[in-house]
Amino acid sequence: MTARRACPPAPGPLEGYAARFDDLWCSLAQRRGFREYLAGLLLPRDRNKTLTCLAGAEPVAGAQNAAVQRLQFFLSESPWDHERINARRLQLLLTDPATAPHAGGVLVIDDSGDRKDGKATAHVGSQWLGRLGKTDRGIVTVTTCWADERLYYPLHAVPYTPARHFPKGKSDPGFRTKLQIAAALARDAQAARVPFRAVAADCAYGDQDAFRGELTTAGLPFVMAIKPRRGAWAYGDEAYSLSMPPATSRGAARILLVTGVRSRARSVTGIPPPGGPPMPSWAGGARTARPGW
Repeated sequence: MTARRACPPAPGPLEGYAARFDDLWCSLAQRRGFREYLAGLLLPRDRNKTLTCLAGAEPVAGAQNAAVQRLQFFLSESPWDHERINARRLQLLLTDPATAPHAGGVLVIDDSGDRKDGKATAHVGSQWLGRLGKTDRGIVTVTTCWADERLYYPLHAVPYTPARHFPKGKSDPGFRTKLQIAAALARDAQAARVPFRAVAADCAYGDQDAFRGELTTAGLPFVMAIKPRRGAWAYGDEAYSLSMPPATSRGAARILLVTGVRSRARSVTGIPPPGGPPMPSWAGGARTARPGW
């Protein structure tokens, strides 16, 4: 077998990290593209979501620069399995003592939207973009993140594809809502053996009965915001709805804690009555929520 050609190294200690992915790439061009992409993301540049910035080229005018074209080919044309790459990244995080997750952390579920003009790009549609605080044309990605009081890092990310991209719209078998994607990502984290004490999310997810039900079916406790107008969907005796301090705005939220998973559910409001089951140890301390959470 012909020996692999040496790849130009990534800057400094980044090479040691990039080299751990080399066996997942089938060509020198891919190994080089991966290193250039990592370096572009980490360098202190503005607009590091554009190819010209990632490659250190002039915006717009530098689109035909050789380094930009190499990155374009690597990201959009070169065949590679993103799930294998992400699995290797998670393996490195889970086995490194400095980043290894523990059972005291939480799994944070959220989505992030970026504005995008045109209609040709995959996953583009008119939808709510939380970053902009309005409905606009863009791409939304549902993500999971492991976090504790010391550090946090992303686990999985899946773009949401609006119904218009499917032949049968929302009734198409391939269509998935953001809530369905989020529930699947929580199960993916569980399958990857990432330890965490609870799933955390804002009221965009906490208000959804079906979503909370899927987490319960998967055996995952959760801590979520719910809007003030709602009660709490409680599971068994180990569920609590914690009212916030006197609201300073109409947007003040309430936190729902579910620590145990039971097959029967009941609807409750307020806080546990006197003489009820004790609060779970991890639920101690003050709980606050910013307006609009």
